[in-house]
Amino acid sequence: MPDKPQFRYFLRHPATFVQENDAIWKSPLPMNRRQASVHSHSPSAEKQLPLSSGGEMQGDVSVSHGDYFCAIRSFLEKDQFEMIASEASRHIDQDTGPEHIESIDIFLEKHGQFYHPAKIETIVGGSEASFVLNVAISEPGKACIKREYNLLRQLNDTFSCSFLPKIYGQGEICVNNGPDIGMFMGEWFEGYCEFHISRDQEDKKNRIVVWDTEQGHFFLSSDRTMELYRQAAMILTCYYNVKTFEQICLWHHAAGDFVIKLDKEGDVGLKLITVRQYASLVQQGGGADAILHALMVFLVGLSLRMRLDRLDGVGDIVWADDIAVKGTVEGFFRALALKPAISLLPAPLSDCFQYYLSLYTETDIADLSEVIVNTYNPMAPEVPVMQKHKKNHAAALYHAIRS
Repeated sequence: MPDKPQFRYFLRHPATFVQENDAIWKSPLPMNRRQASVHSHSPSAEKQLPLSSGGEMQGDVSVSHGDYFCAIRSFLEKDQFEMIASEASRHIDQDTGPEHIESIDIFLEKHGQFYHPAKIETIVGGSEASFVLNVAISEPGKACIKREYNLLRQLNDTFSCSFLPKIYGQGEICVNNGPDIGMFMGEWFEGYCEFHISRDQEDKKNRIVVWDTEQGHFFLSSDRTMELYRQAAMILTCYYNVKTFEQICLWHHAAGDFVIKLDKEGDVGLKLITVRQYASLVQQGGGADAILHALMVFLVGLSLRMRLDRLDGVGDIVWADDIAVKGTVEGFFRALALKPAISLLPAPLSDCFQYYLSLYTETDIADLSEVIVNTYNPMAPEVPVMQKHKKNHAAALYHAIRS
């Protein structure tokens, strides 16, 4: 066995082996997914996106693909590979050390607004173990990566549910006198794929398409689409703090924050791979009324945001069908039933909230939807779409609650 593990470097989409003398090694990283034509996942996206002519910039410094791969390698080599060896040992349930690491393959997965995530595939003691390494180069990205690392730790410690990735370590690496590159290593959800609303050319309708890069992209059936929205709402409600009104904020389907997996029986499984902010969006107050009102604001806001996506992940903002509303309400109540009892309430939380909901008219829901939409930045691209659909959405939400 060699003294050090063998490193190899790849672009994921399309699958490309990268060596130090390749042109791509010296070329700059795209700034984001909209500029990264190499990461276009659909024919329609390829027609919309130009080739990237620039890289991720910090001041006047451009970070190349080679700098990116070298920074990751340096991060993994820290303390004689201690972090990755320790987590790989736990992952494969074997007592192994750094000397048992045979190979490390680094796959550049995609380019996001803040991160350039990589999949790390290792062979340790003859067994495979995979991890995600989130990488940030810009100053906003590095601030985001530190915040997210702490939030994931906080939520994993506070809640018993396991829909978020475990985290293993963070740090910053400087390569070739360039900018510091921030990163943290976490759990890789094997077999999970990104998904987005896409145009089905057969019936000219918008449907959820799963970006399965191994077996090929495919559209979800109506039943599985319902379950997708049901689980997404359940996950976000699970992490909602009933007492402090804190919730996972700034999530977006357009960013690929949720990922999906179908098991051998075709059942849907969902995970949430990122947490950018965790905060209360309403003024905190005591008493049962405050708890129920905050929960109502959460539900209406959740139902609005659940319907937003970008066509094929990179195109115009699009609005999901009413099936998203029904799934959201069902998933919300599925999680609410699991919440512990609140001493301020005379009955279980789910029962109290159902009664509270019965007092709301369709007009009340429409008014609250208007208030929530007005909290968005008026220049945000989502706002015109929500303004266009908010009245019909209030009706759909009202009927989904009643049913």
